[in-house]
Amino acid sequence: MTITRLSRATSILSAVAAGVLLVGCSASVEVGMAEPKMSADKLATTVAEKLAATTGQPTPDITCPEDLVGKAGTTTRCTLTADDGSTLGVTVTVSSVEGDQINFDIKADDTASPAPN
Repeated sequence: MTITRLSRATSILSAVAAGVLLVGCSASVEVGMAEPKMSADKLATTVAEKLAATTGQPTPDITCPEDLVGKAGTTTRCTLTADDGSTLGVTVTVSSVEGDQINFDIKADDTASPAPN
């Protein structure tokens, strides 16, 4: 059973690393007088759904440490965690902002970090 779990985790990370070098995405957020922001939770959900749709794999576990500010060029790093505890970094970069719509690109790292012992 452990072998199946490791194989599944490895295939998910491989699919993300190989197949999702750069994915465009957008989401609407609430806007006040300042620049629009997307909450870290909404960003993580949006990135996970986009990666799942792009790779044809189940929705991965994504965490993002901070809100995404809607300003072109802004970046944040999120983390994809596989079932075996290995991780893959995902960079989110704002490509443009149109009103309350934040458009961003997603780029997965080329290699995963092994699970902690």
